Amino acid sequence: MPEITKSYESRDIEKKWYAAWLQAKCFSGVVDAAREPYSIVIPPPNVTGVLTMGHVLNNTIQDILIRRARLEGYSALWLPGTDHAGIATQAVVERELRKEKKTRHDFGREKFLEKVWEWRTEKGGIILEQLRRLGASCDWDRTQFTMDPHYSQAVLSVFVDLYRKGHIYRGKRMVNWCPASLTALSDEEVEMRAVNGTIYRVRYERVDAPGQFIEVKTTRPETIPGDVAIAVHPEDPRYADWIGKKVRRPLGPVAEIPIIADAAVDKEFGSGALKITPAHDKVDYEIGLRHKLAIIDVLEADGKLNAFAGPELAGMDRFAGRKKAAELLKESGALVAEEPYANNVGYSERGGVPIEPRLTWQWWLKYPRVEEAKAAVRDGHIKFHPERWSKVYLHWLENIQDWCISRQVWWGHRIPVWYRKGLDKEKLTPAELADPTKVHVSLAGPADPENWIQEDDVLDTWASSWLWPFATMGWPEPGKMKAEGLDYFYPTTTLVTGPDIIFFWVARMIMAGLEFMRPGEPIERRIPFKNVYFTGIIRDQQGRKMSKSLGNSPDPLNLIDAYGADGLRFGIISIAPQGQDIRFQEDRIESGKNFCNKLWNASRFRQMSGEAGDNSTLGAIIARLEPAKFDADDHAILDRLFATTREVDRCFTAFEFSAAVQALYGFFWNDFCDWYVEVSKAKLQAADTKANCLAIQDLVLRQTLLLLHPFIPFITEELWSLLGYGAPGAFIQNAKLENASQLASLVHARGLTLDRAAVAAVEKLKGVVTKVRSLKADHNLASRRDVKFYVTTGDADWATLSDNLTKLARMAGAAEIVRREAVEGAPAVVTPLGTFYLDLASTVDVGAEKVRLKKELDALVKHIAGTEARLANEAFVSKAPPAVLEGARRQLAEQKAKHAELARLLAALG
Repeated sequence: MPEITKSYESRDIEKKWYAAWLQAKCFSGVVDAAREPYSIVIPPPNVTGVLTMGHVLNNTIQDILIRRARLEGYSALWLPGTDHAGIATQAVVERELRKEKKTRHDFGREKFLEKVWEWRTEKGGIILEQLRRLGASCDWDRTQFTMDPHYSQAVLSVFVDLYRKGHIYRGKRMVNWCPASLTALSDEEVEMRAVNGTIYRVRYERVDAPGQFIEVKTTRPETIPGDVAIAVHPEDPRYADWIGKKVRRPLGPVAEIPIIADAAVDKEFGSGALKITPAHDKVDYEIGLRHKLAIIDVLEADGKLNAFAGPELAGMDRFAGRKKAAELLKESGALVAEEPYANNVGYSERGGVPIEPRLTWQWWLKYPRVEEAKAAVRDGHIKFHPERWSKVYLHWLENIQDWCISRQVWWGHRIPVWYRKGLDKEKLTPAELADPTKVHVSLAGPADPENWIQEDDVLDTWASSWLWPFATMGWPEPGKMKAEGLDYFYPTTTLVTGPDIIFFWVARMIMAGLEFMRPGEPIERRIPFKNVYFTGIIRDQQGRKMSKSLGNSPDPLNLIDAYGADGLRFGIISIAPQGQDIRFQEDRIESGKNFCNKLWNASRFRQMSGEAGDNSTLGAIIARLEPAKFDADDHAILDRLFATTREVDRCFTAFEFSAAVQALYGFFWNDFCDWYVEVSKAKLQAADTKANCLAIQDLVLRQTLLLLHPFIPFITEELWSLLGYGAPGAFIQNAKLENASQLASLVHARGLTLDRAAVAAVEKLKGVVTKVRSLKADHNLASRRDVKFYVTTGDADWATLSDNLTKLARMAGAAEIVRREAVEGAPAVVTPLGTFYLDLASTVDVGAEKVRLKKELDALVKHIAGTEARLANEAFVSKAPPAVLEGARRQLAEQKAKHAELARLLAALG
């Protein structure tokens, strides 16, 4: 067997094993009727993306799940791919063109799209390569792209199908408009930001009563030229005699506008009067429709003011125009005041600029299967982790609005609609839009294309990715579906994503699956996934979301270089409790590396301790166990191994990955390395106990490597190979991971029954060592091994101590442990096996010892009060199982006994 080197060189090992896994097709998702499927589709990162800490967390969790599934015997598929990211990708390419002082219009649509494809081919796969460095075990042969021909065919066929079912229509409505990207956005693509700005108080003079004014408040004086009315509440007595009168618009082309009454006006805001600008505000637009008001749009698509704004403002950017408008209003005497004002402003998620409400023609989708989508989650067919997100999901579906699915960009799935030449599509009536002689909708296009013009708009990116769970596996082509194993792998098992796209993506995928997959079958057969795990957001130590713009996010590749991929994976999971936001700490990533080093060194110690027997199978290792030679520590380590396996099993069922990591860390570092390996050194020197001790270490290490493999795959694969825990050339993923019950049964079949008394005794001895080491540390004696202890204890506990004095002294760093009565004035600590005193009273600071004991007493008083409160709570006592009640009562008795002993020690110090 090759020797385990002194140090763990992560970079070399990661390269070696990833190449070996790829060559052996270890990640291939295979249809296997003899096994249950387990499938995950990756949330496709944008083709423009590079690896972020959010990607690290999300994809590490996916990899943990898929690697665990392989160990449990599932036929596992993790399907990768990227999203074409219409707006974002077009923006990147256009930015490159601007360096050449060109725009997309200089090239025309077809040539520009060629440029985008060139960019995608050259740079579009960067993030997938970076995921390989993280250890992502995707089936790369199945990599998908939302603009691939077969995927595009699926997207467009869905459009045609929904159009024919009446779910898709074209309409002129108020939308969120991005002046930077020059496209409409859905509500979910608008990010609300708190902004400290200015609110302007502006007065409008009454036409029939010069000198009388009505005052409004606005944050957007540049839109006043688009005002067509002033609205007041019909029940506001202040304006009873104003309704029906007219006022002069104080900015822009001269106009007289009416005072109207509408119940939508908030009487409590400002003066209770609202300027109505239907082209630039959604509420104003609705009011305008009710009152049949004109619509005056004073802004161009790029946010510049147009001729309707008047000659003083025309051509100015909207923000410059705002300042200029305020100046003009001030000069005319119409500006009453400017006041600081904090409010929330909608920003384009992609363009990073404030959006504009804009009235435009767009394509809209009435969501299908809304009620079934509610039932899928409400009735438990799809489970959310954490469950609280189900309420957010259901609330959104209760208030769902039609989806604006068209975007005014070139990169994307061009809408399969053609208009008869000579028609002005902006003026088509609903009847004409439904007339196939005027508007043609199909996949193939019209038979006489020379007489038609295709729609310029493309579909929203999310209108392609909502098909991701099944379009990536060949849908809707029957032959391709069979080849890709859609019927076998769908529904997928688990989706891992962020809660920020629960509406963008999760809800829409559920509706798409219910609409298009297996019509007529039960919900559980049509849903796209059975579980959804929502990750938290990674933040810096100040609580800010990590981002490039803030410069507060480390480069994951630099972290991999510094700490190894396994160190990064282990560290990030250790600080990521289920569904909670994460405060990033690089020292926890370093702890991940340290744990890997500990695992490496412990495995090296095992190899150096003696020749390996037959380690090729679990059964072979168990056959080497010699139950007659087991001592208490042997029983205890197997008990802890079974308990840790059981806890990790529970954590996976509950999607508590951080808790699993913590359980494995505690077991391996504390129970195995710090205790069992140390107490076993003497047994390794004795001929009659060495072989059994090595077999136990092999059993523990083998099971630990299997439990750890999903979290830290590279180092576990290397050690699995070096320690011979499998047939030559076999990968760790080919092994079967036994659960706690299976493992315990196999050990029991060897003739071993765990000695519960021995296990309990070892746990008490560990408690003694922990407490005694802490006492030494409190007195700056941690490294001293010449310290003498006295112990006051009962006969039964002394029997346990006396049987283990040599071991206990070595583990605690004591020269001697002697039984005697209480030692007045000596520093002491209460342990599970008696009160231990330091034989250093003359050199110990009695004052400091009194402070320490008082602090411990105060903490214990709080614990006692909490336990007493629980036992006094009738609801707890009536509902708790008898075992829990008995445990609480026993805990209270132990706490009170310890309190009495600490009080005695404190009193003895005077």
